[in-house]
Amino acid sequence: MSIIEMKVPVIGESITEVTLSKWLVADGDYVNIDDPICEFESDKATLEFPAEAAGVISFVASEEDDLEIGALVAKIDTSASKGASTPAPAQKAAPAKKAVAAASSTPTGQIIEMKVPVIGESITEVTLSQWLKGNGDHVNIDEPICEFESDKATLEFPAEASGKLIYVATEGDDLEIGALVAKIEVGATGNNSTTEEVEEVAVNLGTLNASGHYANGHPSPAAAKLMSENKLSEKDVKGTGKDGRITKEDVLKAVASQKSTPATATTAPTKAAGSNGATTANKIAAVSTPAGERNERVQKMSRMRRTIAKRLVSAKNNTAMLTTFNEVDLTNIMAMRKKYQEEFVEKYGTKLGFMSLFSKACAKVLMEMPDVNASIDGNNIIYHDYVDISIAISTPNGLVVPPVKNVEKMKFHEIELAIKALAGKARSGELTLDEMKGGTFTITNGGVFGSMMSTPILNEPQSAILGMHTIQQRPMAVDGEVKIRPMMYLALSYDHRVIDGSTSVTFLVKVKQLLEDPVKLLLL
Repeated sequence: MSIIEMKVPVIGESITEVTLSKWLVADGDYVNIDDPICEFESDKATLEFPAEAAGVISFVASEEDDLEIGALVAKIDTSASKGASTPAPAQKAAPAKKAVAAASSTPTGQIIEMKVPVIGESITEVTLSQWLKGNGDHVNIDEPICEFESDKATLEFPAEASGKLIYVATEGDDLEIGALVAKIEVGATGNNSTTEEVEEVAVNLGTLNASGHYANGHPSPAAAKLMSENKLSEKDVKGTGKDGRITKEDVLKAVASQKSTPATATTAPTKAAGSNGATTANKIAAVSTPAGERNERVQKMSRMRRTIAKRLVSAKNNTAMLTTFNEVDLTNIMAMRKKYQEEFVEKYGTKLGFMSLFSKACAKVLMEMPDVNASIDGNNIIYHDYVDISIAISTPNGLVVPPVKNVEKMKFHEIELAIKALAGKARSGELTLDEMKGGTFTITNGGVFGSMMSTPILNEPQSAILGMHTIQQRPMAVDGEVKIRPMMYLALSYDHRVIDGSTSVTFLVKVKQLLEDPVKLLLL
């Protein structure tokens, strides 16, 4: 047998850990060399991990595991042929058979305690994040009954025997290793069994209740969950379902009735109080809480969102960040776009947008003012003789800022096409690490979402970021007359350790002048 170990490769200098976001093949599948077997989610991008050899794959890591560079992900048995049985499932099958045999020899009615298993050396506690089966349901051996969330991964917890599941812990509980999670009554039939099965077992065991049917007064799984959330017992709810079963609607009615009862009780004294009672009623009405659902949900942050949070907090804490503002009159730019838009689209296949004009204006000024285009590295300042402008792009998973490189040498249509390509890849999750690296200056356009003014946060290790905002028609004084002009506020956030206040103001003024007279972008 020849085994190839698949380990997390070196992805980039600054990346020390990735998350195994999704397996693309099944455990025990035959894979060919270079077939993608899984996806890694890093701080900057989602990457496919290809097989290094052909053979049968055996999983080592699980989905959502946080893996360091060099950590073992999977193994590939290169001696196995396509279609052959795999060693991994065979090895797993033996314990399963033993478990079945043990279960079959376990007397019916015996209670099996389900406890939190040992998951890893460093893990001492888990959270019961979600029940996968209802309280009182029938479960089969090895069937997942709940999910545990640890520091490193989310794991399914399988049943150790077949029978009726009885909750002990609740969703959201933090449980230590060895803590009791649930109990299984071996051989007992649960709420989710068919009527025929339940009736047969009930008759044989003589467990029919006084009403003549097992289901009377018992909640369905959905109803049981609602009852638990609203702290209702089976005595508080009247079952109207088949054979007296408590349904979800029964619980909702009981909850509504419970909410209306206190209101009725408080109105009785006010009626008897006469005129003073009316005043009291008004006060009660004024402070009463409006009826309505107040649900909350907890969702684990994605690795991208965690990375964004970490970088933004770092920028706030580790830089001397200030913001300066100015405003720009876009009359001439809008007139130019209107005049030449059709010819531009016909020649280059893309529209002349604001981003290429702003990027070009910033690039010209950045080449003149290297401090704004610089970055700090320890006790050194790095000056760049090129301009790579990072463009903030909103995606379903968060904000990414891939750079358009050497903007100072590009033409308007080249910038537009480059931004369009990066935006498409970002939203489809196809950006590569090389496309995410670099950047000497950032532009973010909150105006597309309607932002009037903001203070953008630095994109470390860069020293400055320009914030564009929504265009507003406002009255302006022009040559002694009041005229309506399309105006935009500009915000420049900068690191005061590198850029002086006068430098930041001068930078914005120069950008403003180029945008208000766009011919200078072509001539100067």
